Amino acid sequence: MDSSKENRKKEQLVDQYSRTISYLRLSITDRCNLRCLYCMPSSSLVKCADLLSYEELMRIVGIAVDMGMNKLRLTGGEPLVRKGVMDFIGKLAEINGLEEIRLTTNGVLLHEKAKDLYAAGIRNLNISLDSMKRERFQAITGSDLFDQVWQGIQTACDMGFNVKLNIVAMKGINDDEFADFALLAIQRPIQVRFIEFMPIGNKDSWDKTRFIAAEELKEIISTLGTLEPSPGSRLEGPARVYRLTTSDGQTGRIGFISPISHHFCDKCNRLRLTSEGRLRACLLHSHETDLKALLRRGGSDSDIQKAIQQTILNKPKGHTLQDDLAGSSQVNCQGQMSRIGG
Repeated sequence: MDSSKENRKKEQLVDQYSRTISYLRLSITDRCNLRCLYCMPSSSLVKCADLLSYEELMRIVGIAVDMGMNKLRLTGGEPLVRKGVMDFIGKLAEINGLEEIRLTTNGVLLHEKAKDLYAAGIRNLNISLDSMKRERFQAITGSDLFDQVWQGIQTACDMGFNVKLNIVAMKGINDDEFADFALLAIQRPIQVRFIEFMPIGNKDSWDKTRFIAAEELKEIISTLGTLEPSPGSRLEGPARVYRLTTSDGQTGRIGFISPISHHFCDKCNRLRLTSEGRLRACLLHSHETDLKALLRRGGSDSDIQKAIQQTILNKPKGHTLQDDLAGSSQVNCQGQMSRIGG
């Protein structure tokens, strides 16, 4: 492709605030084998017929890549519970121009699926784990599957996956484990990432008093050693990554994701496609574009491309959660995380 065509392609991905949108997060199912208290309701699953088929997902991804998007993350729900997911990943890997496919998982099926994931070309895994205490894990997730998840994490490390461990920080629930989590980054080839608790997902579980700001998290982790910014960490996505060095010279990488206290909207480069085929420009804004309806009424590739481009142009400058939290304790939850994609 000549340079003028390449430049025109890139222009399609630039929003009104000069951010280039190169990253698509794809929720392939709202189903999950856990029921985390902040994420998923116990009912109201999407009907199977209302989920995008793999063929529909492939078409949307292909169009997005043709527009210049080059990075994809598969989320859910739990993506590994969807039948046929390995074949789907294999087909995604064949798309010319798609440079990277990542996966977010709760780890329950990871030990079983790790070899197939590696063979399909997945190298980067984000694994969600909010407690290393069995009874607490069960209370948070609704399932006594900690051992299975831990086995999956160990398998992923042993196989050479690039593993990031995501911990939602919740005051009064798992704040006594933050130091133990941070030490995992010393003990194993894992980047440990603490995520601020957000009012999104299961609205009945949101409690403003559970919120812990990233700066407070950093102070807790600093008791273990020296925290220094990791060079180039802002190139890795929303996490601000630090190198933790203990008094005996051991090191590990710790990330802090602060969508509320220190948001990263000015650098946001992503769109989200929900399991129902709704394209969302911002996790914390409720506006969506219904690509499924467009697909199923016979929309052309050009129609879909225009819808994607319009979503990019309408991407908001940022969100107002910090202001909302400073006011009323009642904060509007912006949808179910299991549907939008974590």
